[in-house]
Amino acid sequence: MREYAVVLLTAGLVTFLATPVVRMASIRLRMMAAPRERDVHVIPTPRGGGVAMYLGVAAAILVATRLPALQRTFEDSQTAAVLVAGGLICALGVLDDKFGLDALTKLTGQIAAAGVMVLLGVQLAFVFLPVADIGTLSLGPSIGVPLTILLTVLTVNALNFIDGLDGLAAGVSALAALAFFAYSYHLGVVGYDQVASAPALITAVLAGACLGFLPHNFNPARIFMGDSGSMLVGLMLSAAAVSATGRVDPQSFDSAASLLPLALPLLVPIAVLFIPFIDLVMAVIRRSLRGQSPFSPDKMHLHHRLLAIGHSHRRAVLVMYFWAALLSFGAVALSITGGRAELLVAIAVLLVVGVVVVLSPRARRAAREARAAELVAQRQRSRADHPTARAVRAVPPTVPGRSTDPAAEPAPRAAGAGQGVR
Repeated sequence: MREYAVVLLTAGLVTFLATPVVRMASIRLRMMAAPRERDVHVIPTPRGGGVAMYLGVAAAILVATRLPALQRTFEDSQTAAVLVAGGLICALGVLDDKFGLDALTKLTGQIAAAGVMVLLGVQLAFVFLPVADIGTLSLGPSIGVPLTILLTVLTVNALNFIDGLDGLAAGVSALAALAFFAYSYHLGVVGYDQVASAPALITAVLAGACLGFLPHNFNPARIFMGDSGSMLVGLMLSAAAVSATGRVDPQSFDSAASLLPLALPLLVPIAVLFIPFIDLVMAVIRRSLRGQSPFSPDKMHLHHRLLAIGHSHRRAVLVMYFWAALLSFGAVALSITGGRAELLVAIAVLLVVGVVVVLSPRARRAAREARAAELVAQRQRSRADHPTARAVRAVPPTVPGRSTDPAAEPAPRAAGAGQGVR
Protein backbone atom coordinates (compact mmCIF):
# COMPACT_ATOMS: atom_id res chain seq x y z
CA MET A 1 0.00 0.00 0.00
CA ARG A 2 2.87 2.40 0.77
CA GLU A 3 4.29 1.97 -2.72
CA TYR A 4 0.89 2.73 -4.24
CA ALA A 5 0.84 5.89 -2.15
CA VAL A 6 4.28 6.80 -3.53
CA VAL A 7 3.18 6.50 -7.16
CA LEU A 8 -0.08 8.37 -6.44
CA LEU A 9 1.81 11.25 -4.87
CA THR A 10 4.34 11.23 -7.72
CA ALA A 11 1.61 11.49 -10.33
CA GLY A 12 -0.11 14.26 -8.38
CA LEU A 13 3.05 16.30 -7.80
CA VAL A 14 4.31 16.07 -11.38
CA THR A 15 0.88 16.95 -12.77
CA PHE A 16 0.52 19.87 -10.38
CA LEU A 17 3.94 21.30 -11.32
CA ALA A 18 3.58 20.64 -15.05
CA THR A 19 0.13 22.20 -15.42
CA PRO A 20 1.28 25.88 -15.24
CA VAL A 21 3.91 25.15 -17.90
CA VAL A 22 1.31 23.50 -20.13
CA ARG A 23 -1.02 26.44 -19.51
CA MET A 24 1.56 28.95 -20.72
CA ALA A 25 2.28 26.79 -23.78
CA SER A 26 -1.44 26.56 -24.56
CA ILE A 27 -1.79 30.34 -24.39
CA ARG A 28 1.24 30.80 -26.63
CA LEU A 29 -0.13 28.26 -29.13
CA ARG A 30 -3.59 29.88 -28.87
CA MET A 31 -5.14 26.60 -27.81
CA MET A 32 -8.01 28.40 -26.11
CA ALA A 33 -11.62 27.49 -25.37
CA ALA A 34 -13.71 30.46 -26.46
CA PRO A 35 -17.08 30.86 -24.69
CA ARG A 36 -19.99 29.35 -26.61
CA GLU A 37 -23.72 29.47 -26.04
CA ARG A 38 -23.75 26.11 -24.22
CA ASP A 39 -20.63 26.87 -22.15
CA VAL A 40 -20.59 28.15 -18.59
CA HIS A 41 -17.25 29.97 -18.65
CA VAL A 42 -17.36 33.58 -19.86
CA ILE A 43 -13.72 34.28 -20.83
CA PRO A 44 -11.37 32.37 -23.16
CA THR A 45 -9.57 29.68 -21.15
CA PRO A 46 -6.55 27.60 -22.21
CA ARG A 47 -7.04 23.88 -22.61
CA GLY A 48 -4.75 20.93 -23.15
CA GLY A 49 -4.35 20.05 -19.47
CA GLY A 50 -4.37 16.38 -20.45
CA VAL A 51 -0.73 16.80 -21.47
CA ALA A 52 0.24 17.62 -17.89
CA MET A 53 -1.82 14.68 -16.66
CA TYR A 54 -0.08 12.33 -19.07
CA LEU A 55 3.30 13.60 -17.89
CA GLY A 56 2.27 12.80 -14.34
CA VAL A 57 1.09 9.34 -15.34
CA ALA A 58 4.32 8.59 -17.22
CA ALA A 59 6.49 9.82 -14.33
CA ALA A 60 4.57 7.72 -11.79
CA ILE A 61 4.84 4.58 -13.93
CA LEU A 62 8.58 5.21 -14.29
CA VAL A 63 8.87 5.42 -10.50
CA ALA A 64 6.83 2.22 -10.17
CA THR A 65 9.39 0.33 -12.27
CA ARG A 66 11.96 1.12 -9.55
CA LEU A 67 9.83 0.00 -6.60
CA PRO A 68 10.43 -3.65 -5.64
CA ALA A 69 6.84 -4.66 -4.91
CA LEU A 70 5.32 -2.95 -7.95
CA GLN A 71 7.86 -4.35 -10.38
CA ARG A 72 5.68 -7.45 -10.58
CA THR A 73 2.98 -5.41 -12.30
CA PHE A 74 5.26 -5.18 -15.35
CA GLU A 75 5.51 -8.96 -15.80
CA ASP A 76 2.79 -8.62 -18.45
CA SER A 77 2.32 -5.85 -20.99
CA GLN A 78 -0.89 -4.29 -19.65
CA THR A 79 0.70 -1.25 -18.00
CA ALA A 80 2.87 -0.58 -21.04
CA ALA A 81 -0.21 -0.95 -23.26
CA VAL A 82 -2.04 1.72 -21.26
CA LEU A 83 0.97 4.04 -21.41
CA VAL A 84 1.32 3.71 -25.21
CA ALA A 85 -2.41 3.90 -25.98
CA GLY A 86 -2.78 6.77 -23.51
CA GLY A 87 -0.08 8.71 -25.33
CA LEU A 88 -1.84 8.17 -28.66
CA ILE A 89 -5.25 9.25 -27.44
CA CYS A 90 -3.75 12.24 -25.59
CA ALA A 91 -2.08 13.34 -28.84
CA LEU A 92 -5.42 12.98 -30.61
CA GLY A 93 -6.99 15.17 -27.94
CA VAL A 94 -4.31 17.83 -28.37
CA LEU A 95 -5.09 17.99 -32.09
CA ASP A 96 -8.77 18.37 -31.29
CA ASP A 97 -8.08 21.04 -28.66
CA LYS A 98 -6.06 22.97 -31.23
CA PHE A 99 -7.90 22.45 -34.51
CA GLY A 100 -11.36 21.17 -33.51
CA LEU A 101 -11.60 17.78 -35.22
CA ASP A 102 -14.94 16.54 -36.49
CA ALA A 103 -16.79 13.80 -34.62
CA LEU A 104 -16.02 11.03 -37.13
CA THR A 105 -12.29 11.73 -37.06
CA LYS A 106 -12.25 11.67 -33.27
CA LEU A 107 -14.24 8.44 -33.18
CA THR A 108 -11.82 6.82 -35.63
CA GLY A 109 -8.87 7.93 -33.50
CA GLN A 110 -10.50 6.59 -30.35
CA ILE A 111 -11.07 3.20 -31.97
CA ALA A 112 -7.46 3.15 -33.18
CA ALA A 113 -6.07 3.94 -29.72
CA ALA A 114 -8.33 1.32 -28.12
CA GLY A 115 -7.20 -1.18 -30.77
CA VAL A 116 -3.54 -0.53 -29.95
CA MET A 117 -4.29 -1.08 -26.27
CA VAL A 118 -6.00 -4.39 -27.07
CA LEU A 119 -3.18 -5.56 -29.34
CA LEU A 120 -0.66 -4.86 -26.58
CA GLY A 121 -2.46 -7.08 -24.10
CA VAL A 122 -5.54 -5.43 -22.48
CA GLN A 123 -8.56 -7.56 -23.36
CA LEU A 124 -11.67 -9.04 -21.76
CA ALA A 125 -11.13 -12.73 -21.14
CA PHE A 126 -14.25 -13.89 -19.23
CA VAL A 127 -17.94 -13.07 -19.15
CA PHE A 128 -20.14 -14.62 -16.49
CA LEU A 129 -23.80 -15.18 -17.40
CA PRO A 130 -25.85 -16.10 -14.30
CA VAL A 131 -28.76 -17.53 -16.33
CA ALA A 132 -29.69 -21.03 -17.44
CA ASP A 133 -26.57 -22.49 -15.80
CA ILE A 134 -24.41 -21.02 -18.53
CA GLY A 135 -21.72 -19.92 -16.11
CA THR A 136 -18.45 -18.45 -17.29
CA LEU A 137 -17.78 -17.94 -20.99
CA SER A 138 -14.22 -17.73 -22.17
CA LEU A 139 -14.02 -15.00 -24.79
CA GLY A 140 -11.86 -15.48 -27.82
CA PRO A 141 -10.30 -12.66 -29.82
CA SER A 142 -13.27 -12.48 -32.17
CA ILE A 143 -15.53 -11.41 -29.28
CA GLY A 144 -13.14 -10.09 -26.65
CA VAL A 145 -11.41 -7.60 -28.95
CA PRO A 146 -14.52 -5.74 -30.25
CA LEU A 147 -16.14 -5.86 -26.81
CA THR A 148 -13.07 -4.29 -25.21
CA ILE A 149 -12.88 -1.60 -27.90
CA LEU A 150 -16.59 -0.85 -27.47
CA LEU A 151 -16.24 -0.50 -23.70
CA THR A 152 -13.23 1.79 -24.13
CA VAL A 153 -14.92 4.06 -26.67
CA LEU A 154 -18.05 4.32 -24.51
CA THR A 155 -16.02 5.21 -21.42
CA VAL A 156 -13.93 7.77 -23.33
CA ASN A 157 -17.02 9.56 -24.64
CA ALA A 158 -18.84 9.34 -21.30
CA LEU A 159 -15.97 11.21 -19.61
CA ASN A 160 -15.88 13.66 -22.50
CA PHE A 161 -19.59 14.41 -22.12
CA ILE A 162 -19.44 15.40 -18.44
CA ASP A 163 -16.47 17.73 -18.93
CA GLY A 164 -18.69 20.81 -18.85
CA LEU A 165 -18.07 22.51 -15.50
CA ASP A 166 -14.86 23.60 -13.84
CA GLY A 167 -13.39 20.66 -11.93
CA LEU A 168 -16.24 18.26 -12.72
CA ALA A 169 -14.47 15.69 -14.90
CA ALA A 170 -11.25 15.76 -12.85
CA GLY A 171 -13.07 15.28 -9.55
CA VAL A 172 -15.45 12.57 -10.76
CA SER A 173 -12.54 10.75 -12.44
CA ALA A 174 -10.46 10.91 -9.25
CA LEU A 175 -13.35 9.42 -7.24
CA ALA A 176 -13.91 6.70 -9.82
CA ALA A 177 -10.20 5.84 -9.91
CA LEU A 178 -9.96 5.67 -6.11
CA ALA A 179 -13.05 3.45 -5.92
CA PHE A 180 -11.69 1.13 -8.57
CA PHE A 181 -8.32 1.07 -6.83
CA ALA A 182 -10.06 -0.11 -3.64
CA TYR A 183 -11.84 -2.80 -5.64
CA SER A 184 -8.68 -3.99 -7.42
CA TYR A 185 -6.60 -3.93 -4.25
CA HIS A 186 -9.26 -5.97 -2.44
CA LEU A 187 -9.14 -8.62 -5.16
CA GLY A 188 -5.42 -8.98 -4.48
CA VAL A 189 -5.80 -9.04 -0.70
CA VAL A 190 -8.39 -11.84 -0.71
CA GLY A 191 -6.41 -13.87 -3.20
CA TYR A 192 -8.33 -13.50 -6.46
CA ASP A 193 -5.49 -11.51 -8.01
CA GLN A 194 -2.03 -10.20 -7.09
CA VAL A 195 -1.82 -7.28 -4.67
CA ALA A 196 0.68 -5.71 -7.06
CA SER A 197 -1.59 -5.74 -10.11
CA ALA A 198 -1.89 -3.66 -13.26
CA PRO A 199 -5.43 -2.33 -12.56
CA ALA A 200 -4.47 -1.22 -9.06
CA LEU A 201 -1.38 0.57 -10.37
CA ILE A 202 -3.28 2.19 -13.25
CA THR A 203 -6.04 3.53 -11.02
CA ALA A 204 -3.62 4.77 -8.32
CA VAL A 205 -1.62 6.65 -10.93
CA LEU A 206 -4.76 8.06 -12.55
CA ALA A 207 -6.18 9.22 -9.20
CA GLY A 208 -2.93 11.05 -8.48
CA ALA A 209 -2.93 12.77 -11.88
CA CYS A 210 -6.54 13.92 -11.47
CA LEU A 211 -5.96 15.20 -7.94
CA GLY A 212 -2.83 17.04 -9.05
CA PHE A 213 -4.71 18.73 -11.87
CA LEU A 214 -7.81 19.61 -9.84
CA PRO A 215 -6.40 22.69 -7.99
CA HIS A 216 -5.79 24.35 -11.37
CA ASN A 217 -9.17 23.26 -12.76
CA PHE A 218 -11.59 23.91 -9.92
CA ASN A 219 -13.85 26.93 -10.23
CA PRO A 220 -12.70 29.39 -11.39
CA ALA A 221 -10.61 27.22 -13.73
CA ARG A 222 -7.29 28.54 -14.99
CA ILE A 223 -6.99 25.69 -17.52
CA PHE A 224 -9.26 22.97 -18.92
CA MET A 225 -8.18 19.36 -19.34
CA GLY A 226 -9.73 19.39 -22.82
CA ASP A 227 -10.24 16.30 -24.92
CA SER A 228 -6.61 15.38 -24.34
CA GLY A 229 -7.42 14.87 -20.67
CA SER A 230 -10.95 13.51 -20.76
CA MET A 231 -10.11 10.88 -23.38
CA LEU A 232 -6.95 9.86 -21.51
CA VAL A 233 -8.93 9.41 -18.30
CA GLY A 234 -11.63 7.40 -20.06
CA LEU A 235 -9.11 5.07 -21.68
CA MET A 236 -7.27 4.43 -18.41
CA LEU A 237 -10.48 3.73 -16.47
CA SER A 238 -11.62 1.36 -19.18
CA ALA A 239 -8.27 -0.44 -19.13
CA ALA A 240 -8.46 -0.82 -15.36
CA ALA A 241 -12.01 -2.18 -15.60
CA VAL A 242 -11.07 -4.69 -18.28
CA SER A 243 -7.94 -5.80 -16.40
CA ALA A 244 -9.74 -6.21 -13.08
CA THR A 245 -12.99 -7.84 -14.21
CA GLY A 246 -12.06 -9.55 -17.45
CA ARG A 247 -9.31 -11.80 -16.12
CA VAL A 248 -10.92 -13.16 -12.93
CA ASP A 249 -13.15 -16.23 -13.06
CA PRO A 250 -16.37 -15.27 -11.19
CA GLN A 251 -17.08 -18.93 -10.33
CA SER A 252 -14.14 -18.87 -7.94
CA PHE A 253 -16.02 -16.48 -5.64
CA ASP A 254 -17.46 -18.04 -2.53
CA SER A 255 -20.79 -16.20 -2.17
CA ALA A 256 -23.48 -14.72 -4.33
CA ALA A 257 -22.99 -11.29 -2.79
CA SER A 258 -19.30 -11.18 -3.61
CA LEU A 259 -20.11 -12.60 -7.03
CA LEU A 260 -22.49 -9.74 -7.83
CA PRO A 261 -19.87 -7.23 -9.06
CA LEU A 262 -18.50 -9.81 -11.47
CA ALA A 263 -21.84 -11.17 -12.67
CA LEU A 264 -21.18 -9.18 -15.82
CA PRO A 265 -17.76 -7.68 -16.51
CA LEU A 266 -19.34 -4.31 -17.25
CA LEU A 267 -21.29 -4.02 -13.99
CA VAL A 268 -18.58 -2.56 -11.77
CA PRO A 269 -17.36 -0.03 -14.38
CA ILE A 270 -20.95 1.07 -14.96
CA ALA A 271 -21.49 1.45 -11.21
CA VAL A 272 -18.24 3.38 -10.80
CA LEU A 273 -18.94 5.54 -13.85
CA PHE A 274 -22.72 5.67 -13.51
CA ILE A 275 -22.89 9.47 -13.67
CA PRO A 276 -20.93 9.79 -16.95
CA PHE A 277 -22.69 6.79 -18.50
CA ILE A 278 -26.22 7.97 -17.67
CA ASP A 279 -25.37 11.41 -19.07
CA LEU A 280 -24.09 9.76 -22.24
CA VAL A 281 -27.19 7.58 -22.67
CA MET A 282 -29.58 10.48 -22.04
CA ALA A 283 -27.73 12.69 -24.52
CA VAL A 284 -27.80 10.05 -27.27
CA ILE A 285 -31.52 9.36 -26.74
CA ARG A 286 -32.39 13.06 -26.54
CA ARG A 287 -30.53 13.99 -29.70
CA SER A 288 -31.70 10.95 -31.64
CA LEU A 289 -35.35 11.77 -30.88
CA ARG A 290 -34.73 15.26 -32.25
CA GLY A 291 -33.20 13.83 -35.41
CA GLN A 292 -29.75 15.18 -34.50
CA SER A 293 -26.35 13.54 -34.43
CA PRO A 294 -25.49 11.95 -31.05
CA PHE A 295 -22.36 14.12 -31.08
CA SER A 296 -24.19 17.42 -31.67
CA PRO A 297 -23.76 19.72 -28.65
CA ASP A 298 -26.59 20.98 -26.48
CA LYS A 299 -27.18 22.46 -23.04
CA MET A 300 -29.16 19.62 -21.47
CA HIS A 301 -26.45 17.62 -19.69
CA LEU A 302 -26.86 16.71 -16.04
CA HIS A 303 -24.68 19.60 -14.86
CA HIS A 304 -26.70 22.03 -16.99
CA ARG A 305 -29.90 20.74 -15.37
CA LEU A 306 -28.45 21.30 -11.91
CA LEU A 307 -27.66 24.89 -12.86
CA ALA A 308 -31.20 25.32 -14.22
CA ILE A 309 -32.68 24.05 -10.93
CA GLY A 310 -30.88 26.83 -9.13
CA HIS A 311 -27.56 25.40 -7.94
CA SER A 312 -24.51 27.60 -8.19
CA HIS A 313 -21.53 26.49 -10.28
CA ARG A 314 -19.56 25.13 -7.32
CA ARG A 315 -22.61 23.60 -5.67
CA ALA A 316 -23.52 21.76 -8.87
CA VAL A 317 -20.00 20.31 -9.06
CA LEU A 318 -20.09 19.25 -5.40
CA VAL A 319 -23.49 17.60 -5.91
CA MET A 320 -22.04 15.61 -8.82
CA TYR A 321 -19.08 14.65 -6.60
CA PHE A 322 -21.48 13.39 -3.96
CA TRP A 323 -23.39 11.18 -6.36
CA ALA A 324 -20.23 9.87 -8.02
CA ALA A 325 -18.74 8.98 -4.63
CA LEU A 326 -21.95 7.40 -3.34
CA LEU A 327 -22.53 5.22 -6.37
CA SER A 328 -18.92 4.19 -6.98
CA PHE A 329 -17.83 3.56 -3.40
CA GLY A 330 -21.24 2.12 -2.57
CA ALA A 331 -20.95 -0.48 -5.32
CA VAL A 332 -17.38 -1.35 -4.35
CA ALA A 333 -18.30 -1.55 -0.65
CA LEU A 334 -21.17 -3.93 -1.45
CA SER A 335 -18.80 -6.15 -3.41
CA ILE A 336 -16.23 -6.16 -0.59
CA THR A 337 -18.58 -6.66 2.38
CA GLY A 338 -21.01 -9.02 0.67
CA GLY A 339 -23.99 -6.68 0.97
CA ARG A 340 -24.41 -6.30 4.74
CA ALA A 341 -27.74 -4.92 5.92
CA GLU A 342 -26.13 -1.98 7.75
CA LEU A 343 -24.37 -0.90 4.56
CA LEU A 344 -27.57 -1.15 2.54
CA VAL A 345 -29.39 1.05 5.07
CA ALA A 346 -26.57 3.61 5.03
CA ILE A 347 -26.60 3.74 1.22
CA ALA A 348 -30.38 4.13 1.18
CA VAL A 349 -30.21 7.02 3.67
CA LEU A 350 -27.50 8.74 1.63
CA LEU A 351 -29.60 8.29 -1.52
CA VAL A 352 -32.47 10.11 0.15
CA VAL A 353 -30.10 12.85 1.32
CA GLY A 354 -28.76 13.17 -2.22
CA VAL A 355 -32.24 13.58 -3.70
CA VAL A 356 -33.10 16.24 -1.11
CA VAL A 357 -29.90 18.13 -1.84
CA VAL A 358 -30.50 18.02 -5.58
CA LEU A 359 -34.06 19.29 -5.30
CA SER A 360 -33.47 21.78 -2.48
CA PRO A 361 -32.99 24.88 -4.71
CA ARG A 362 -36.22 24.12 -6.55
CA ALA A 363 -38.06 23.57 -3.26
CA ARG A 364 -36.65 26.78 -1.81
CA ARG A 365 -37.60 28.70 -4.94
CA ALA A 366 -41.12 27.26 -4.89
CA ALA A 367 -41.43 28.14 -1.19
CA ARG A 368 -40.24 31.70 -1.86
CA GLU A 369 -42.71 32.09 -4.72
CA ALA A 370 -45.56 30.70 -2.59
CA ARG A 371 -44.62 33.01 0.28
CA ALA A 372 -44.48 36.03 -2.03
CA ALA A 373 -47.90 35.16 -3.47
CA GLU A 374 -49.29 34.77 0.06
CA LEU A 375 -47.90 38.16 1.07
CA VAL A 376 -49.49 39.80 -1.97
CA ALA A 377 -52.82 38.16 -1.16
CA GLN A 378 -52.58 39.31 2.50
CA ARG A 379 -51.90 42.89 1.43
CA GLN A 380 -54.88 42.82 -0.89
CA ARG A 381 -57.13 41.43 1.87
CA SER A 382 -55.80 44.01 4.35
CA ARG A 383 -56.55 46.86 1.95
CA ALA A 384 -60.02 45.46 1.26
CA ASP A 385 -60.85 45.14 5.00
CA HIS A 386 -59.52 48.58 5.99
CA PRO A 387 -62.30 51.05 7.18
CA THR A 388 -61.25 53.63 4.63
CA ALA A 389 -61.61 51.07 1.88
CA ARG A 390 -65.12 50.12 3.12
CA ALA A 391 -66.15 53.79 3.21
CA VAL A 392 -64.92 54.29 -0.29
CA ARG A 393 -66.92 51.28 -1.47
CA ALA A 394 -70.08 52.68 0.29
CA VAL A 395 -69.96 55.96 -1.69
CA PRO A 396 -71.60 55.66 -5.14
CA PRO A 397 -69.34 56.38 -8.03
CA THR A 398 -69.39 59.94 -9.35
CA VAL A 399 -69.38 61.31 -12.85
CA PRO A 400 -66.61 63.81 -13.46
CA GLY A 401 -67.95 67.36 -13.60
CA ARG A 402 -71.17 66.52 -11.74
CA SER A 403 -72.01 67.10 -8.05
CA THR A 404 -73.01 64.24 -5.81
CA ASP A 405 -75.53 66.49 -3.87
CA PRO A 406 -79.12 65.71 -4.98
CA ALA A 407 -80.25 69.31 -4.18
CA ALA A 408 -77.75 70.64 -6.61
CA GLU A 409 -79.18 68.61 -9.46
CA PRO A 410 -81.09 70.85 -11.96
CA ALA A 411 -84.86 70.36 -12.22
CA PRO A 412 -86.03 68.50 -15.25
CA ARG A 413 -87.24 70.76 -18.01
CA ALA A 414 -90.75 70.58 -19.35
CA ALA A 415 -91.34 69.05 -22.68
CA GLY A 416 -90.59 71.46 -25.46
CA ALA A 417 -88.95 73.95 -23.14
CA GLY A 418 -86.27 75.96 -24.79
CA GLN A 419 -87.32 74.88 -28.26
CA GLY A 420 -88.37 77.42 -30.90
CA VAL A 421 -91.72 77.36 -32.76
CA ARG A 422 -91.39 75.96 -36.21
